[in-house]
Amino acid sequence: MTLEGRARVVGDDVNTDYIISSARKRATIDAATLAPYLFESIAPGFAATVQAGDLLVAGRNFGCGSAMEVAATVIQAAGFRAVLAVSFARSFYRNAINNGLAVIECDTASIQEGDRVALRVGASETWIENLTRGERLRGSALPPIMLSILEHGGLVGFLASRGGWEPPP
Repeated sequence: MTLEGRARVVGDDVNTDYIISSARKRATIDAATLAPYLFESIAPGFAATVQAGDLLVAGRNFGCGSAMEVAATVIQAAGFRAVLAVSFARSFYRNAINNGLAVIECDTASIQEGDRVALRVGASETWIENLTRGERLRGSALPPIMLSILEHGGLVGFLASRGGWEPPP
């Protein structure tokens, strides 16, 4: 998988209620309806500046807080194709993969707002190239099953391609 886009940078400890506020989730969990409110409590107007194909770049502990699946799907609905972060909350990480949103752990300290970034995810290694600054970073490799889930657009597409779920032998 290869993605390229503009870096949109947020910081450490971005919890799911910062991604989409609890008040908004009470009215609906439809990601397309919620996308205009992405990060509204910490960066009003942010969602209106997102361009399709942007890559979200974060610090440590991205997606902490509640395990609401909509936190991952609203990021996708806003136009992001991947999230790069130093670390993720486990529930957010799994929700993202299951919904087809690439999540890559790497050192994001040198990536700045607006940098052009290329992401190359393979079975054995992952590279992030900051095309603006001429830097190359190593990211966490994803297991083959996770790559396959992402390639099928999420867990539902993956299972459909296999004719449903069959437990391992």
